[in-house]
Amino acid sequence: MFVCTGYGTQDPAAPLAPLQINRRDPGEFDVEIEILYCGVCHSDLHFARNEWGFTQYPAVPGHEIVGRVARLGGGVTKYQAGDLVGVGCMVDSCRSCVSCREGLEQYCDGGFAGQTYGGFESVLQEPSKGGYAERIVVDENFVLRIPETLDPAAAAPLLCAGITLYSPLRHWGAGPGKKVGIIGLGGLGHMGVKLAHAMGAETALFTTSEGKIEDAKRLGADHVILSKSAEQMAEHTESFDLIIDTVAAAHDLSSYFNTLKREATMVQVGAPDRPLPFNVFPLLVKRRNFAGSIIGGIRETQEMLDFCGAHNITADIELIRMDQINDAYERMLKSDVKFRFCIDMATLKG
Repeated sequence: MFVCTGYGTQDPAAPLAPLQINRRDPGEFDVEIEILYCGVCHSDLHFARNEWGFTQYPAVPGHEIVGRVARLGGGVTKYQAGDLVGVGCMVDSCRSCVSCREGLEQYCDGGFAGQTYGGFESVLQEPSKGGYAERIVVDENFVLRIPETLDPAAAAPLLCAGITLYSPLRHWGAGPGKKVGIIGLGGLGHMGVKLAHAMGAETALFTTSEGKIEDAKRLGADHVILSKSAEQMAEHTESFDLIIDTVAAAHDLSSYFNTLKREATMVQVGAPDRPLPFNVFPLLVKRRNFAGSIIGGIRETQEMLDFCGAHNITADIELIRMDQINDAYERMLKSDVKFRFCIDMATLKG
């Protein structure tokens, strides 16, 4: 193994700070990556503060990783030194269950063991540590190729926020002739608007804030619907083929169900901290569907990156220094960011 500098926490109540972490030396099929940028996901905050109840310390978050290949195992065939690559939410899976064999590693029967952080590092026999670090070592089958045409800092959030929206849009058939709604214009929602628009769908943003109207239209929304307005919601009754809810706070979904066509689907990708209240009758009377989705498999994530490369799609980011992460977490809780923080990892060395 070797030791590198990371940025994490020893306690749920402690701020993140520099620490030394272990990485395994590259095995036969491993890729060692010098991390250039790491996006900041709300999951990072949940994990660092043990809000999900499974964090083991020291905890190093970060699963929106972009960097350059530094070293390769002797059996690696997919990458060469210097390649621009990415790592998302997974660095391994069981590779043998039905989901893994179908290329849906995000639904692996092995659970969360293969997570980039909070999983299990089998070689070192310790909890896995994420991308708030100088380097990471990953099996080549869980490394993604980043299009060189994209800004690498703005591409980093594609590894979580991007695929989280791309996967349900693709699965439920967003495209020309379909009307797609995105609820919320945060780190996830702004990617949903960009991707749905690029896929050719008639795209709408649902928001509670009039201040989001201009941004939504700039990002590609054909309609901006103030969900607090009964009149505006009524104008779109039974018109949507697909709605994706990105909001991570508890809120009533009943009025959104009424904007779905018969047999259309609402997909939940935001993860509220308590159960969502809603009336089931709008689902019953039109045979509507309510579903959930998380990220995507490795094959689909690469497809998403290639799609973004072809359409010049990246996240709207605010680039921060590593030592600004604690302030960024507090700002994230206040929705004080447009629309995703990304860490310049060169500042970790400083």
